[in-house]
Amino acid sequence: MARQNPRVREVDENDLEVHEPKSWAAGLPAVYYSMEPALDQMGVVRAGRTLLSMNQKGGFDCMSCAWPDPGHRSTFEFCENGAKAVTWEATPVTVGSEFWAEHSISDLRGRSEYWLGMQGRLTEPVHKAKGEDHYRPVSWAEAVSIVADKLSSLESPDEAAFYTSGRASNEAAFLYQLFVRGFGTNNLPDCSNMCHESSGWGMGQTIGIGKATVSYDDYVNADLLILIGQNPGTNHPRMLAALEKQKENGGQIVAVNPLPEAGLRRFKNPQNAKGVVGRGTELADQFLQIRAGGDMALLQAVSKRVLEAEDAAPGTVLDHEFLARHCEGLEELKAHLAALDEQTVLAATGLTSAEIDELAERYLEAENVVITWAMGVTQQKNGVATIKEIINLLLLRGNIGRPGAGASPVRGHSNVQGDRTMGVWEQMPPAFLDALGQEFSFEPPRHHGTDAVETVRQMRDGRIRFFLALGGNFVGAMSDTAATEAATEKLEMSVQISTKLNRSHAVVGEEALILPTLGRTEIDVQATGEQFVSVEDTVCAVHASRGSVQPVSTNLLSEVAIVSRIARATLADAVDADWEAFERDYDTIREHISHVVVGCEDYNERIRQEGGFVMENGPRDSRTFNTPTGKAQLTVNALDLLECPPGRLILQTMRSHDQFNTTIYGHNDRYRGIKKGRHVVFVNPDDLAELGFEDGQLVDVHGEYVDGKDRVLRRFRLVAYPTARGCAAAYYPEANILVPLDDTVKGSNTPVSKGVIVRLEHAVGGPSGAGADEDARPDRTATV
Repeated sequence: MARQNPRVREVDENDLEVHEPKSWAAGLPAVYYSMEPALDQMGVVRAGRTLLSMNQKGGFDCMSCAWPDPGHRSTFEFCENGAKAVTWEATPVTVGSEFWAEHSISDLRGRSEYWLGMQGRLTEPVHKAKGEDHYRPVSWAEAVSIVADKLSSLESPDEAAFYTSGRASNEAAFLYQLFVRGFGTNNLPDCSNMCHESSGWGMGQTIGIGKATVSYDDYVNADLLILIGQNPGTNHPRMLAALEKQKENGGQIVAVNPLPEAGLRRFKNPQNAKGVVGRGTELADQFLQIRAGGDMALLQAVSKRVLEAEDAAPGTVLDHEFLARHCEGLEELKAHLAALDEQTVLAATGLTSAEIDELAERYLEAENVVITWAMGVTQQKNGVATIKEIINLLLLRGNIGRPGAGASPVRGHSNVQGDRTMGVWEQMPPAFLDALGQEFSFEPPRHHGTDAVETVRQMRDGRIRFFLALGGNFVGAMSDTAATEAATEKLEMSVQISTKLNRSHAVVGEEALILPTLGRTEIDVQATGEQFVSVEDTVCAVHASRGSVQPVSTNLLSEVAIVSRIARATLADAVDADWEAFERDYDTIREHISHVVVGCEDYNERIRQEGGFVMENGPRDSRTFNTPTGKAQLTVNALDLLECPPGRLILQTMRSHDQFNTTIYGHNDRYRGIKKGRHVVFVNPDDLAELGFEDGQLVDVHGEYVDGKDRVLRRFRLVAYPTARGCAAAYYPEANILVPLDDTVKGSNTPVSKGVIVRLEHAVGGPSGAGADEDARPDRTATV
């Protein structure tokens, strides 16, 4: 396909418009903002083939979230963000060979994520040699040889790290971890380390599995849904349809969040009349505008009220049979919560006792309860302990392992859960490694590898010299932007397997390669014919995914092919694996998966069943718990308050509505009233007045930490917004610089992006910004 001229206009601080935030989500505007870019950038035919195949049986799985598919699917089984993700990937705009001569890496580094992504699809391998400032096109054979030669030159396999984005398929992920372990290391950082790692640890230690214990039907049949630290209207909009069905079935919803998001208030479903001409469906029956970091205290306070209700009416509140047969730790929890101080809870949450009483009463009246959460919980300093408190509350009344009840972390990436199932983790259990070694006749390494944060530390210290990323944007996604970029530049080689440009292609090691790959939307034809891949969604359902449109270039390789070729060139006979066969026929990969991965037996047969299959889940299926004692654990967790000094605010990073992770689709955040800009910080108007600032002023946002470094966001505009008192919010990846590398969640090592102590100062310096087409982005960040 011929390269077209990308229409890219950056914005500056003078373009920014601030309007009233919306009180409802979706509706006809969502249809317009879905279809307008799709038709404009892809054309009618390509847009139709992709959008009408997305999330359909026989089609491809949307890459923008891991929300499960309902049993009965509509013709338009996609949301606004899904349509934007497909448009972004399936665009016929391509990066031509002349681009690399026109743009140096130094030039690319000055561009925004938006500009980089809008240049189009990558179609040829390119290499930056040591000492050079330009990529140059190379053949696939040369690119693979460069990577293999570098890996072979390392003194130890642990001098390499292999990152994975959650959008990789099960087949690619399984081969990737096999290649890495065959090479001799467990350095397998992935995007889970930055988002739901806390869920895995908190749930794993209490109920023996780090996955949701619910099905799709449980969401719609729950008597009560409690959503904590979650914004479905932007991050997984298809969930709104499930919430609407739950309300139609007579259920109630409680939302717990520092910001009053439109997607938690009212949903206008554009696929029915009520959503088009009516008011839509009111969602949250109760909204608890909690102070950032206060969720743990709230959950403890509700559990304490549940226990007090049992004391007042013995034998009528707790599920005694379930607790006696399946759980342990009840008496210790009772003793601990009896000493919980109400004033401490109120200070931590910013709520009133009456608000907490109301939530407790709703919980006590509901027969079946689902608690669901996202990064608003997992990226708190005490995220692991907070998730343990979610499990405590559910276990007290037996709300795990029965219809309409359970625990539900909602994944963001479309196959981040499948990647972990396939072995992409730096510390896979011995049983998995035993099975892998037996299947491929080698001894996998047993020592723990590096997660995302530890990988940056070892890159910084010179212990990791090589970095390969299967998808994603590691440099843009990681915390402590300045530290991550400096560490990346110390690498001897960085390699990115990608569909489009991002920040990780502009901040590179001494040598760098970009290896372009097929997108999920594209038809994948190998030597034995057309192939399909598989993914696992947030409720453990595994299903096939098949691209629907022709690739933008015949020179693209699939992720499976790229991994197989690098492995074949690097490992020789280190593992007994037929890499050429894997590339020719993906069924050969799935046959090995069925022998190695528990729950994936007869994989080729089961994945071809209509709708695929559901992975086993002990807590959900049989109330069995894979813990050391075989019982679910009620745990005692010390309440550790997030202290905020006077004159400071607690800042959280978050997505705009016009983005998916670090991918920026545009400059608007429609539901929050932001247009033509991203360099804003949301602050409660009463806090602005108290701190001596006004709406619309430009400020420098300083992060304060014990390491003494003053990390700064320069010239961000204040937006008076109804956040919780004492709290603020800004978009990532821009605000990642404020999160220190070593400020991580206790127990999971996830960056603490939901508890950044900041101070505001009047902006220094003259006007900054870029208004002309393709101008470099303004320098908005600094570390002093």
